[in-house]
Amino acid sequence: MLPRCALVSLLAAVALTAQACNSKSAGPTGPSGAAGLDPTPASDEVCRGPDGNPLPVAPDSLRVDLGTPTFSNPTDVSNPLFPIRSVARAVFYGYVEGEPLRLETTLLAETRTFEVDGQPVETLVSQFLALVNGRIHEIAIDHYAQADDGSVWYFGENVFNYEDGEVADTEGTWFAGRDGPAAMIMPANPRIGDVWRPENICEIVFEEVTAKETGLTVQSAHGPVSGALKVQELHMEGALEDKTFAPGYGEWTSGGGNDLEALVLAIPADALPGLPPRDLETLTAGAIEIFDLAPGEDWEAMSERVGDMAASWERFKAGGVPAMVDTVMKGALDTLVAAVEAQDVEGSRQAALRVALPTLDLKLRHRTAAETDLDLLDLWARQLVLDAAAGDQTGIIGDAEILTWIRDRVARDVSPAELRQLDARLDEIVAAAGARNLARASAAAGSFRAAVAGIAD
Repeated sequence: MLPRCALVSLLAAVALTAQACNSKSAGPTGPSGAAGLDPTPASDEVCRGPDGNPLPVAPDSLRVDLGTPTFSNPTDVSNPLFPIRSVARAVFYGYVEGEPLRLETTLLAETRTFEVDGQPVETLVSQFLALVNGRIHEIAIDHYAQADDGSVWYFGENVFNYEDGEVADTEGTWFAGRDGPAAMIMPANPRIGDVWRPENICEIVFEEVTAKETGLTVQSAHGPVSGALKVQELHMEGALEDKTFAPGYGEWTSGGGNDLEALVLAIPADALPGLPPRDLETLTAGAIEIFDLAPGEDWEAMSERVGDMAASWERFKAGGVPAMVDTVMKGALDTLVAAVEAQDVEGSRQAALRVALPTLDLKLRHRTAAETDLDLLDLWARQLVLDAAAGDQTGIIGDAEILTWIRDRVARDVSPAELRQLDARLDEIVAAAGARNLARASAAAGSFRAAVAGIAD
């Protein structure tokens, strides 16, 4: 069964479609050009910042990525600081210029083979989804492989930057062999002072990393994790950024303050046995009930439900939750309480969805990524209904894009018949959103939710 291509924005050009879709992955069908695996730029090339001056790069004597790697079993990634093969799903919270940020990374089922320097290298494929203030901001399809010495290499990414729900540009896209060399993203055994370049194509993409501290301990959702690595990253624009990587998780934090990405949980590292706790189920059921009750304005029943949800959260978090999840959930519950007290129909429905999202993150510790993704499909279809009711055309276009990307994540876990049904309903949403037909988009979202419910059952 070939995966349905979901890389094209509703209004993206046909040329981009031709470039982006193939049966193996979400990237172009193959690299071309003379660039290869050698991570050293052309001898006369100097990477310069936006001011035209050379970047303050480290001397080659400190770099650990200057050899030519070999790849005998490239998809068997065992590097503990970049364990991309064993991380089915990671969720990050944070901020971009003070705006709420949410990141999801998902290991996809397909692989992609790059042929560089006459050597075919099969790579793992990971989907990166970024939401800023609840709206789609970026999608990247990343490609990774492990060399025989245990280092992990980056073979490029297909980037889609969004504005107002649509693809604005693909800046940041690059592929090893077509645009430049493959690049080391994590050494096998990084030591303080080691330098490497996860991206190394001057004027297209560039990052240089220096290991600053090793053997650190970080706090995960279930307890302390030792052996973490702190690095400092030099970007193409000349800015410096701190990052931390943790064994069994990979990237842990990036940046700080108003520009922060912090991992809140990853599966299977943070998986727990058994079904989701009753308090989480109360939060989920309550959010759905309030979303469905609000149009009927049964404020007494909704107020009672909100009280149950708040009490459930207090009980649940007493057992310990990541601080950023607690912050997000508290904000969502406070907003929900205020909206119900104000008898604000649309505000109550939107706040209910804001509560549901971090609840699904916490339930992920007891479930598979695919089970969670089916619930996320339902949640984003509900968001589309809300945006249609508000007359938010850019909102429904972005919602349709998110649904399309999440659909790609569940494709391997449903039957061909179920996938065809899901795709037919999704095509209706995409067509209605592209036509700016709000009523039709809302109706299509209802049909889509019914199809998702049939699969989930």
